Amino acid sequence: MRRSRADLPWAELVGHAPSRARYTAKVFRRGDGQCWYWTGGISSTGHGKFRAGTGDWSEVVSAHEYGYAVEHGHQALIDTPVIRHTCDSPSCCNPRHWLPGTRQDNVLDYASRSRLAGHALADVRGPRGRADAIREAILAAKPDEVEAAIREAIRAGQPGGAQQDGLWEV
Repeated sequence: MRRSRADLPWAELVGHAPSRARYTAKVFRRGDGQCWYWTGGISSTGHGKFRAGTGDWSEVVSAHEYGYAVEHGHQALIDTPVIRHTCDSPSCCNPRHWLPGTRQDNVLDYASRSRLAGHALADVRGPRGRADAIREAILAAKPDEVEAAIREAIRAGQPGGAQQDGLWEV
């Protein structure tokens, strides 16, 4: 049975230096306003998954939740029902794209933006397919071609190749 987020030992997970280093190594960082994509495991919902801890004790957690705890402290994560992505890209690990909220906030975000042409939520592959495509594009591209590879991976999931820029200013 999966433990709830509040039941996890976040202080220990975030305080474990090797886990933090592994987390950092799996985040493909770009400009401050751009998505920083997770290049590790991806869940069925498109969120990054990450094993934090040691061989003796570890937990599989969502990458953006781990990052939120690193950025804002583990208690802020526990106190926040949902970490929303203002970019609507669940594999994004850019702290500037995270917004605390409720499940209802998240549902309203989805309802208001899921039908916009070219938007991340309208990707025909679904969130997992989109996240997988972006991750594979990053990992396969030469360093000087990675931005073009990301753009192509995003465009491939949009009917007609449309692309919607972010709706939130960060």
